[in-house]
Amino acid sequence: MGLDAASVRFQRAGVSLAAVFFILSNCHAAASDTSHPVEDQPPRVLILYPYDERIAATTAAGEALRSRLLEATGGKIDLFSEFLDLSRFPEADHVARMGRYLAEKYAARRPDVVVALGKESASFISTNRASIAPDAKIVAAGFGNSTAEKIDLPDDVIGAFTTFDILKTAEMARKLQPNARHLYIIGGSSEFDRAWLATARADLEEFSRSYETTYLEDLTIEEFIERASDVPAESIILALTIFKDRAGRNFSPREAIRQIAATASAPVYGPYQTYIDYGVVGGNTVTFDNLGRSLGNLVADVIAGRPVSDIQAPQTNIVDARQLRRWGLAEGNLPPGTIQMYEEKTFWEEHWLASTGALGVVLLQAGVIAALLLERRRRQDAEGRSRLHLLEAVHLNQSATAGALSSSIAHELNQPLSAIRNNAEAASQLLRTEIPDLQLIQHILQDIQEDDQRAGDIIGRMRGLLKKRSEIDWQEFDLNDVTSSAIRIIHGEAERRGITLKATESTIKLPVRADKVHVQQVVLNLATNAMDAMNDAGSRRRILTFATGLASEKAALCVADTGNGIPEERLSSIFEPFFTTKQAGTGLGLSIARAIVETYGGKISACNRPEGGAIFRVVLPLARQEEEGG
Repeated sequence: MGLDAASVRFQRAGVSLAAVFFILSNCHAAASDTSHPVEDQPPRVLILYPYDERIAATTAAGEALRSRLLEATGGKIDLFSEFLDLSRFPEADHVARMGRYLAEKYAARRPDVVVALGKESASFISTNRASIAPDAKIVAAGFGNSTAEKIDLPDDVIGAFTTFDILKTAEMARKLQPNARHLYIIGGSSEFDRAWLATARADLEEFSRSYETTYLEDLTIEEFIERASDVPAESIILALTIFKDRAGRNFSPREAIRQIAATASAPVYGPYQTYIDYGVVGGNTVTFDNLGRSLGNLVADVIAGRPVSDIQAPQTNIVDARQLRRWGLAEGNLPPGTIQMYEEKTFWEEHWLASTGALGVVLLQAGVIAALLLERRRRQDAEGRSRLHLLEAVHLNQSATAGALSSSIAHELNQPLSAIRNNAEAASQLLRTEIPDLQLIQHILQDIQEDDQRAGDIIGRMRGLLKKRSEIDWQEFDLNDVTSSAIRIIHGEAERRGITLKATESTIKLPVRADKVHVQQVVLNLATNAMDAMNDAGSRRRILTFATGLASEKAALCVADTGNGIPEERLSSIFEPFFTTKQAGTGLGLSIARAIVETYGGKISACNRPEGGAIFRVVLPLARQEEEGG
């Protein structure tokens, strides 16, 4: 429980908390010590605890007292502690024996200051002062002024008084439970417990008139637990102290209250800080650590020889935030200034540093992502414009190619058309005979169909060359087929120029994924460029060779000619826009070919043949590689 358990001091306003407050005295006592010269003797302070070491209030106050004294004196102090255990052994014979024992124990080390925690300790040292510490300063703490008067403390005793006002705890409970109709007050059977109950009756006389009030006293611990678990839900339970139950069993009050509060059917309140975390909602009480340090400051003044006077320990309202949630009590109904213990912090409050860092990282990442998205959008727009420009350039190049090949194509187209006309005239003459040769006519009609198909293929290739696209037509096709189609388109022009076409086709399929017409245009550009290069090759044999195959697991096409080759100093710039070695050239054919090849992830290069002429090499990824890479 709290200092309160150590000793409750009653005042007209309420019961004084048995709180432990530290006080050090002037160390000019002339107690003799066989082990230290007087001038080197550190001050000796004896702390008297009224009960045993289990009482949390006096223990907490005593530890705060010791800590402050060690801090104030730099550790140059002798501290002694004695637990009188007067709750379990209140008999006069025991008290007398303790007096004789301590007088003999401290005969060679007389205390300079005695701090008495609780009224029992104060009464004990007042009675035995002459034998235990005849020249010591006496400091009494943990009870109120009225109790000091009742036990007739000597005038030179310095008091650190604390008054417990049970009415303030009750008023806090009323604010939290405005609809309550029942009031229960719990107290044990020891002398201290009975004194507390008497004070509560007086202090709560008027307050209790607003409720159906019941005092639960002089019961066994089991009866306390049972009665508390059976109270109506609209009840307030005020727990005082239970040092002893009706069966004579001794308890640490907060442990007894813990058992009662665990199964109580209504909220439990108590006047001690030490009850917090033991099942009570809270109460008007003293925080022992803070008060103990304040008392330590008072004692430090005594040691320094500065004038001192009695002090009053302040009190405050304290609640357990977990119990507020347990009983559904509104936080807004708490009295102003109430301290909430075990209040759950928000995630932000508990991890503000990490949260701030994480938020900063998220914002930074968001900024980077936004910038990347913007850059991606710009790049996509640029790529879109680039593709559009490429498509325009390819279309113009296709139109130019078609124009350049128009005479050859017209000548090539004229052959199937002439054959169709001749065959049609022959069939007409046969039909005018008396006995037409039907088998011959059938052969003629078959020739007409084949020539018509041939003319249609020529026109289809031309339409493909002249077709304008607004988007790339992605498709998978065999590079061998595209090469063969291009050869058929230039076949007529090659014959007109006296150029022999040769083709070495791969024995396996070379699937690539691109726009078929664009790749065909690359082959046509390379072929027409090679034929132009052979115009100045003299009378030697003019040969244009096409070869397809695999190269480093990629589809490859080589176009070789027997022209004069490319000047070595111009090999590095041959694919640049507007670069040409021809007088009438535009310098765009090879540049467009490179743009197309690189659009589909390929590469194009050129070199000279040792025996004369040039080789252009195109490499494109196989379709399955693109799928794996994608």
